[in-house]
Amino acid sequence: MTNKKEHSSGVIEAAGGLLWRSAPEGEEIAIIHRPKYNDWTLPKGKKEPGESWIETALREVHEETGCLIRLKDFAGGQVYIVDGIPKVVLYWHMQLEQDKGFSPNEEVDQLLWLPPTKAIQRMSYPVEKRFLVIDKDLKEK
Repeated sequence: MTNKKEHSSGVIEAAGGLLWRSAPEGEEIAIIHRPKYNDWTLPKGKKEPGESWIETALREVHEETGCLIRLKDFAGGQVYIVDGIPKVVLYWHMQLEQDKGFSPNEEVDQLLWLPPTKAIQRMSYPVEKRFLVIDKDLKEK
């Protein structure tokens, strides 16, 4: 159950990233598996007190992937309801700088690097898949 005291604004605030790396076959994106929800998703997490949206995005992506990253441009956001509370998640494009090695834990047990078309097939949430469809469409223009 979500702790409503944590969200004095009445809104859950979170941030994450679309973490990209170059591979011989083209660009790949990182997606993570969360055993608690048995889902495949983009790395993201809740803001800590006093933290900016960008600080949250960088911290969460690093914590969930073990990668050193470089921030790029804003990718977009989404809003949905969790236990009756609105949740706002903002995402940034990020570039892999160094893979420090993924370490599974109870929150994130798997990390996959996939081309966008394969990531879309694996990902659990249509609201996140749309970021990859939009990005792919923009790259083709």
